[in-house]
Amino acid sequence: MRDIKTIFVIDDDPIMRFGMRKMLSKISIKSEVFEFNNGQLGLEEVMARITSNKVLPEVIFLDINMPILNGWDFLEEFIRLEIKERILINIITSSIDPNDREKWLSFRAKTNHHIDFVNKPIYKIELNDLHKMDLAS
Repeated sequence: MRDIKTIFVIDDDPIMRFGMRKMLSKISIKSEVFEFNNGQLGLEEVMARITSNKVLPEVIFLDINMPILNGWDFLEEFIRLEIKERILINIITSSIDPNDREKWLSFRAKTNHHIDFVNKPIYKIELNDLHKMDLAS
């Protein structure tokens, strides 16, 4: 398995971001984790990295319900960007709305990025959660 260098956590809940950082630190010592409290900030960072030719995140943990730019709007903009690398996006949500699952499947069909759907709360992150790209590629 390859090393994951960069991970983005995009979630408006500071407790969730803290928990994600703690879980990730236990399995991914070499990864740099960047946190954003809304989709707009995360998207702006992705676009800035594309413009400056910096390393893009290999894994994104993305909440759906956030202020300013929610997860679905983030994805809509993200999949329009010209990104050669295939990025693993883990949608993390407490939603039980069947429409959200339908949207997830719709986004999976529109992009070559690997998009997973995970319900909150997340109690543990496995190393395999960061390396699904190796299995899917």
